[in-house]
Amino acid sequence: MPFHSPMPEDKTRAGSGSEPSGLQSLVQAEKLIQIAILLPCATLIGWGIGWWIDSRLHTHWVGIAGLVFGMISGMVSVIRLAMAAGDHPRRGQKSPKQKSQEQKSEEQ
Repeated sequence: MPFHSPMPEDKTRAGSGSEPSGLQSLVQAEKLIQIAILLPCATLIGWGIGWWIDSRLHTHWVGIAGLVFGMISGMVSVIRLAMAAGDHPRRGQKSPKQKSQEQKSEEQ
């Protein structure tokens, strides 16, 4: 007697090669955690490099410049990651990249 699964198979996802929705949500969560960690780390790295240069050159202003540079570079990276996280389509929608590829194939 053949086994019949009580849950119907999703025909649209089976052949498309896309990741399961559980894995997609974990990837999205990892990207958001990366955004949360990136800004403080960039700020600390900038301050640390500035402090090290201050100690070598016997100055007091390079640490502040390193701190500001770290915050600015962290914000740029956070904005890039946030924009990339917002580009992912919801289930059943196509990404802008997929739409542009379809338009190119239709033109040819």
